[in-house]
Amino acid sequence: MGNNSLKQKDNSLRKDNSFLVQAGILAAAGMISRVIGLLYRSPLHRVIGDLGMGYYNTAFNFYNIVLMISSYSIPAAISKVIAQKLALKEYRAAHKMFLCALGYVLAVGGVASLILFFGAGLFVEPEVMPVLRTFAPTIFVYGILGVLRGYFQAHKSMAQTSVSQILEQIANAIVSVGAAYLLIRSSFASMEIPADREGKVLWGTRGAVGSAMGTGAGVLTALLFMLGMYALNKGLIHRRVHGDEHEDVASYGSILKTITLVVTPFILSTAVYQLSGTVNNILYTRVLPALRELDTVEIHSRWGVFSGQSQTIANIPVAFASAMAAAMLPAVAQLTAAKRIGEARDKVGLAVKTTMIISIPCAVGLFVLARPVTALLFKNTQESEDLATGLLMALAVSVVFYSLSTLNSQILQGLGRLNAPILNAGLSLMLQSAVAALLLFTGLDLYAIAIANIVYSGSMCILNQISVRKAIGYRQEIFRTFLVPLLASAFMGATAWAVYEALLMLTKSPRISVIPAILIGAVLYFALLILFRGVSEAELKSFPKGHLLVRIARKCKLLK
Repeated sequence: MGNNSLKQKDNSLRKDNSFLVQAGILAAAGMISRVIGLLYRSPLHRVIGDLGMGYYNTAFNFYNIVLMISSYSIPAAISKVIAQKLALKEYRAAHKMFLCALGYVLAVGGVASLILFFGAGLFVEPEVMPVLRTFAPTIFVYGILGVLRGYFQAHKSMAQTSVSQILEQIANAIVSVGAAYLLIRSSFASMEIPADREGKVLWGTRGAVGSAMGTGAGVLTALLFMLGMYALNKGLIHRRVHGDEHEDVASYGSILKTITLVVTPFILSTAVYQLSGTVNNILYTRVLPALRELDTVEIHSRWGVFSGQSQTIANIPVAFASAMAAAMLPAVAQLTAAKRIGEARDKVGLAVKTTMIISIPCAVGLFVLARPVTALLFKNTQESEDLATGLLMALAVSVVFYSLSTLNSQILQGLGRLNAPILNAGLSLMLQSAVAALLLFTGLDLYAIAIANIVYSGSMCILNQISVRKAIGYRQEIFRTFLVPLLASAFMGATAWAVYEALLMLTKSPRISVIPAILIGAVLYFALLILFRGVSEAELKSFPKGHLLVRIARKCKLLK
């Protein structure tokens, strides 16, 4: 009887926290996608150089803002509204929302693409205009992809989105490097970057255009996959719709109005949240050179080091928080709609704890191993490596802040507090813009932008946490959520650094030495987290492959 009760309790816990499994699936895909993104950045960087990376990332910032406004928030918004209908088994209404969402993105995405293509000169300098125009069609395609991803996420099925993300990155990697090489090769006799300014600009522009083509090819590949998944599930979807006996299904006009009202706050929140990078880009690549008469080629090259290397690496751990947020949104929305606030509060606490368990050691690891990690992924001159290393160490501090603020933004949206993330992001943006503008004139150069990133993410983290607390009367447990992971990460960081330095003396190779250091550090962190009682056996079981983790812990005598 006692064993049966324990089994039932264990099964109930696993079922109740199934969003962690879905988050794990999405996080794994996100991590794989980010790793693929990192791995192809190295050959891409060798082809197009720092200037090409600078041009690409400058155009990408503006493309990203237009994408945010038009299409990027669609998966989260659609996931929320459809999940609420699915919770009530209103399948017909859910499907009508899906169709209306498609109509919405076709209209909005089409207009946004045209604005970006024909208005490129309003956003960027002449040499970057061809890159931005290459991005324009991707916005239209992404809107359709976003609706399909949101539809499956509303059904608490993250596998389709996960596979599509990996396929997107694979296609992106292949086409980016290939197209950049072919475009450059068609204009230059060799693959040696020219010494003259005009040649450098043409080289960078051609390379950045090729990389932008890769982004579009990746999104198109993901869309074709998601269309295939929808076709495979079309029979089941239609059977549910036809079997739905609810009669009070709203009209298409009413549903479109609902979608617009829900999507708009998501768009504003996400767009303002992402404006930080665009503002920093404008301040550094346009305002600073204009005021101090600096060479724009050198400025864009240095920006390429910051955005193409240091920031790209620092963004990898945030993928887990994004996945956790995407998985949590339908669950929180359903619990809120059912007035089960206590359960929503429990899920929020567990999601925050899980995110901190991952992001804190990642931040510490990036800080102590910044130089070998950068050297492992990119082939730099000594000057560029020194810059990328210092910037990565500074940005490592923001990893925890960005992870928690990303998660809490989606939690607030799931709770129906749609305006809170917008206000918090707006206040944080004003603060970081003031800090960046002031520090850029102190001689800190790109470190001023890195500090501004820390200020922005820290402000967002604090404000969002306060907003969640007010929304559901939630107080996060401190010791096991923050202090234990931080203590375990400190031991991990010291050990990883010592192992790296010892191996470096033996091998003389940073690339060979850093991999064992990372692996040993990760194993030590896992062991210390359990020994310090930072995570319970029940919580371990709720993670993806949780039972395997428990068996490993027991074999190592970490659990009784």
